[in-house]
Amino acid sequence: MVTEFARNQWYVAAYGHEVGRRQLGRTILNEPILLYRTEDGRAVAMADRCVHRRFPLSESPSHLVGDRVVCGYHGFTYGPDGVCVAVPAQQRIPRTARLRTYPVVEQDSFVWVWIGDREPGDTLPPRAPWLVSPDYATVCGMEPLNARYGLLVDNLLDLSHETYLHGGYIGTPEVAETPITTEVDEDAGVVYVSRHMDDAACPPFYAESTGIKGRITRWQDIEYHPPCLYLLHSRVAPVGSPPPAADGTDPHAFHVEVVYAITPSTENATYDFWAVARDFALDDEKVSDFLRDSNRTVVLQDVAALNTLEQVLAAEPDRYQELSVNIDTGGLAARRLLARMAGPVPADSVPSQTAVR
Repeated sequence: MVTEFARNQWYVAAYGHEVGRRQLGRTILNEPILLYRTEDGRAVAMADRCVHRRFPLSESPSHLVGDRVVCGYHGFTYGPDGVCVAVPAQQRIPRTARLRTYPVVEQDSFVWVWIGDREPGDTLPPRAPWLVSPDYATVCGMEPLNARYGLLVDNLLDLSHETYLHGGYIGTPEVAETPITTEVDEDAGVVYVSRHMDDAACPPFYAESTGIKGRITRWQDIEYHPPCLYLLHSRVAPVGSPPPAADGTDPHAFHVEVVYAITPSTENATYDFWAVARDFALDDEKVSDFLRDSNRTVVLQDVAALNTLEQVLAAEPDRYQELSVNIDTGGLAARRLLARMAGPVPADSVPSQTAVR
């Protein structure tokens, strides 16, 4: 698998609630980034290395004074625009004493940063409005992954693994048994993968949260907006319930919006931001606690599997033979879009691949 970074793109750096009046350090596409809020609440993103001796500005004893960050090693001080405003023992400040800053957008509970060598212009991150909608209740978290981010993309676009890796939580036999449909919007750069199960066992994840007893109709409709945002529109209803109405209303079903922000940290490390929004039991804290704990368990099962897979792949010969089948069509489409976004890749760096139809 070849995973080149797609630059000049928006990536999730943090949840909004993570960024405050204490410095937060994140590494995105190998770039160490400092995040904090000014006194008026604006989120700032700048390079997390002092220009003097490269000490991390996110690490103690570095600290904030008003809207400025003071390096904890020699006291170089920077404004939120990245410009150095104070140097110890001299009045003159070198013209090169400035840090790179990154465009920031706060949207749908995420803090997005633009990573690249040009400005974003009118380009905005894709939306996940359920995360801030009063019609939904949301739980969320983030788990670091010691594996390349392409592995997580593959994982999320092929949900047949739920049957085997997540049995007892969200997986049932029908997930792996039901074929998928895959479509790609080339102009918008979006991959769609759908699996509709007309008669399936109700996994504990949904049985415990919705109270459904017996078998269900279960829909999984995925939208992947490369490089960062993954949306899973999940519809669950008792078998025999009416389908959605022509106007889009669907009062007989439960809806869960599962959101992942897949942010590459380095070539072999990834931030796995996850959120689960539901349109039922909005004020039931027991349901929130259950979904939070259950989904984190599922995410950690993925993390363990992908960390192992990263170690295996790292030991493989450069031109190992990769086998792909029908369930991989979404992941292969995502790889193609990501490769197009990242730019040309040397032909001799691409592993051979066998596809079974």
